[in-house]
This record gives sequence, structure tokens and C-alpha cells, in this order.
Amino acid sequence: MTKNNEFIRIPHNAYIIVGDGRKALFLRNEGNQTTPRLKTEQVLRNDNPPTREQGSDQPGRSFASVGARRSAMEQTDWQEIGEQRFARTIADALEGLARDRDIPGFVIAAPPRTLAELRRLLDTNVKVRIIAEIDKDLTGHPVEDIERRLSAA
Repeated sequence: MTKNNEFIRIPHNAYIIVGDGRKALFLRNEGNQTTPRLKTEQVLRNDNPPTREQGSDQPGRSFASVGARRSAMEQTDWQEIGEQRFARTIADALEGLARDRDIPGFVIAAPPRTLAELRRLLDTNVKVRIIAEIDKDLTGHPVEDIERRLSAA
């Protein structure tokens, strides 16, 4: 994989996926390898409120089979579960693109946790087409800024 400080050559019609646990942008390079010109093809959103807004009950307690010892169970992180499900949605969309279109490659930009989850979920047909992985959250950046970052990467 290409590291953050190396120059990334993004072929014409390659897809750049910029995502995190809440939003994913599917951008297609209409430019050339040295001067990307990105066009938004699809935006996926995950309506995933914080855990405090999703879970209303207190964490459960367990009782020892012998004696009177009790322990608290860890509270479920509903937001993290929602982000993992969203990573599956992104992976499914990438698999569909790889299967249905002749795409020369993918560049994936995501925070480290999301990137790791995507690596775990991606099909081999997608993995072999990955040109570069960028472990940065660029989701909130305008497309022009993403273009600049990729051409300077």
C-alpha cells in the first residue's frame, strides 16, 4: 500500500472513498493520474446518535454461582456497533462497484479505526484493486481540498 508521504497516481475513473463511521463519499476521478478532478458519485450517511441517546437501561449485573459476589457488565457501545454496521455498508457498496463496473482501482481515505474495519470486511476482488490507503479523516473536507491533498500526497 502507498503511505501518506508518497505520491499517489490515481487512474482516470478510479474511485476515491472518503469515509468515517458517519458518512462516506464515493468520488470518481474524471481527471488524469497527476491531476485528479473528483466528481461525487454517491454519498452514504449513517444516522448513528451517541450511545447515551441509544441505550436507556443501565448495564446489567452478573452474580457469582457461589457466594454473594456481583459484578457490573460493560455498557454496550451502540455507536461503535452502528459504525461497524456502516463499514459493512461501505464494503458492500465497494464490492458492488468492483463486480458491476470496470474500475481501475480504489483509494480509501478513512480514520485508522474505520480503515481497519474496512480491511477486515473487504472482499478479495476489492482488495486487489486498492491503489492506496490513507489513514486520515477527510470526510468533512470539501472535494477541492481532497483533490489538493491527493495530488500532494
